[in-house]
Amino acid sequence: MLDYADFGGGRHVKQKGLGRIAVLGAGKIGESLIGGLIDSGLVTRDQVVATAKHPERLEALQARLRIETTLDNAEAVRGASVVILAVKPQAMEEVLRSIRGRVTRRQLVLSVAASVDTMFIEKRLGPKVPVVRSMPNTPCLVRQGMTALCRGRFADSHHLDVARRIFEPLGRCLILDERHMDAATGLSASGPAYIYVVIESLAEGGVKVGLPRDVATILAAQMVLGASTMVLQTGEHPAKLKDIVTTPDGCTIDGLLELEEGGLRVTLIKAVVRATRRAAELIHS
Repeated sequence: MLDYADFGGGRHVKQKGLGRIAVLGAGKIGESLIGGLIDSGLVTRDQVVATAKHPERLEALQARLRIETTLDNAEAVRGASVVILAVKPQAMEEVLRSIRGRVTRRQLVLSVAASVDTMFIEKRLGPKVPVVRSMPNTPCLVRQGMTALCRGRFADSHHLDVARRIFEPLGRCLILDERHMDAATGLSASGPAYIYVVIESLAEGGVKVGLPRDVATILAAQMVLGASTMVLQTGEHPAKLKDIVTTPDGCTIDGLLELEEGGLRVTLIKAVVRATRRAAELIHS
């Protein structure tokens, strides 16, 4: 497993612009990608075209982002350097059918759909089309996301670096083997929902001991943000950081005892395992 910072081949890419970007199925994640690309200066507004199923969605995108939009996927991919597939897994077959024969090996296809592997896309687009699969999460909406990337058979380090540049403005990126992508889905893509439950529960605990609800929520959310930042910035194992907080005969160890008795650790592990299994099934649903 490689972190993007250790991934070579970027110099050639950085000397070039990204060219024209087509975002097919510009929902929340697609819109965030477009906003990040424009805000970071990687593309200009006139280099982006987005599609959606409904005209009212396109009107909203035009109003907020001032980009070109169309209902026609085949028209959108014409002349694009990068084609981003930002559609639900269940819609992927239909979208790929609509652009088959319009996408060539000189373009990069970047998928953000959970559970859809690169071979599935390659088989439906034709020979030797470079495909990179990504799995972002919803904190990308506030530029604090986590995105896992892997490449298909016909993509190389240049294509991976282009994908990294697209997602970097939205948070962190990791390069993984494709066999790990469903696990990344079950952990980092589904994980924010688990943490929201944790934050909500901690805030409820704060209310129980007398804090106003809004104060308890801020305390809990900022604490989670700070703890996560400690893990990322120090590089220490979470268990070591936990031990720093847990002083002998203090209040923290009593709280940890309650968590262990309640099975929090095992429950979170099971949540990741269950979500990973489901991620592998989505394309067949």
